[in-house]
Amino acid sequence: MTHKVLLSLLLSAAGLNANAQNATSRSQLCPTPPMGWMTWNLFKGDINEQLIRETADAMVSEGLAAAGYKYIFIDDLWQGGRDMHNNIIPDPQKFPSGIKALADYVHSKGLKLGIYSDAAQLTCAGATASLGFEEQDARTFASWGIDYLKYDYCNAPEDSATARQRYHAMATALQKSGRDIALGVCEWGQRQAEEWCAQVGGQLWRTSYDVRDMWKDVVKQGGMGILDIINVTAPLASYVNHTQWPDMDMLVVGLRGKGGPSSDLGGTGCSDTEYQTQMSMWCMMSSPLAMTNDLRKLTPADRRILLNPEIIAINQDSLGLAAQRKVFNNDYQIYVRKLTGGRHAIALLNTADQPLTLTADFAALGIEGKHQVRDVWQHKQIASNAKRWKGRVKPHETIVLVIE
Repeated sequence: MTHKVLLSLLLSAAGLNANAQNATSRSQLCPTPPMGWMTWNLFKGDINEQLIRETADAMVSEGLAAAGYKYIFIDDLWQGGRDMHNNIIPDPQKFPSGIKALADYVHSKGLKLGIYSDAAQLTCAGATASLGFEEQDARTFASWGIDYLKYDYCNAPEDSATARQRYHAMATALQKSGRDIALGVCEWGQRQAEEWCAQVGGQLWRTSYDVRDMWKDVVKQGGMGILDIINVTAPLASYVNHTQWPDMDMLVVGLRGKGGPSSDLGGTGCSDTEYQTQMSMWCMMSSPLAMTNDLRKLTPADRRILLNPEIIAINQDSLGLAAQRKVFNNDYQIYVRKLTGGRHAIALLNTADQPLTLTADFAALGIEGKHQVRDVWQHKQIASNAKRWKGRVKPHETIVLVIE
């Protein structure tokens, strides 16, 4: 090896180390839950660079970017294998311009780009994954300009210890890559990732198996509906903070049983009331908000739910807490979330199949005194000097109040 080559390698290594040292601490990468759009539930493997570009355009033109949706997440089946140097590459037919050019376009819109891999040799869909290539893939993702990695856990051992090791290996590789790349721990809540996500360098952890486009699982084939995921996630509220968020999987708002993976296992679609409840409870619980419908074909109902600034403000509240479930029975649930400025958000969820008259007694929920009450879906103040709220709640509806 010549002195010139050796000097070049040393300088390159020094630059990489300097970049790694200047990278943001992993605990600070997602100060609020990420918001964006993900390819999987509607498009699955039917993805390409034109879809991503058109979605980026729609996120801006529809006002979604201005509302806080900043990420475009490319899920599984983007991969084209590895080249002769074992560098992971995109499918050349789906992404003929390459991922870097696509990331540059997404960034030019003021957005961020996420990508997908798996902590095994193959992904859930059988594509090339990253086990044993963590540092090489992290450097590749960094060179492309990737901002987020969804890291799945198909084809991997069932135990929690191995999962912790594999996620830590990727988080370390991302940190060494010299680019700030957030890590989504996607092991579906089976290995108690809420206990170790932040320790291994993750920014959010999946709480359940994949969401389906349905209210709840009635066919008993293993699919997770909106209510199922709410009930799985509610007991985990104490683990939520600025270093890690509970990923309740994608928003199925607007899918309406149109197909794709969300239509498997009983996913025949939801009512707009049920979609509104998903948005309400994902926001109350500080979940990331990942839309998965076709943003080029938004309906007025989609816009009303996805662009509600008041419910988004609860999700993004800088106090960084999750709602605590205060009432839990067969017909309804009541949640309370502390917000900045001494305020609270209260969610009254009717899980029954008929309308109910529900009461939220503020003192009984741990909130003393009299308060102004605002309904975030009606966008208006509905009471002042109030000690309680009482009203009619439709089947599967969630009323969300902010009191101060």
